Amino acid sequence: MPEQDDDQREFDLRWADSAEHKEPSARARMLAARWKENPPEPVPFRGDPGPVAPRRSSWLSTVIVLGCVAAVIVGLGYTRFMAPY
Repeated sequence: MPEQDDDQREFDLRWADSAEHKEPSARARMLAARWKENPPEPVPFRGDPGPVAPRRSSWLSTVIVLGCVAAVIVGLGYTRFMAPY
């Protein structure tokens, strides 16, 4: 099958774009059939995200992490101090 030159290909694109009737995609046909029987409920442009759980303070997280690091340092120092030489 010989390759089409650019002019012929552009002609084909213009011809396809100027078609009076364009067949919808399979998904569009499926949704149209489904919505004919059971139409979707209207949805606002930006829906309400719903209730949001309160966030804990970032300071609390920082204190917990630093406390764990300090406990590990003290624990390692204590075991080193108690270990016989």
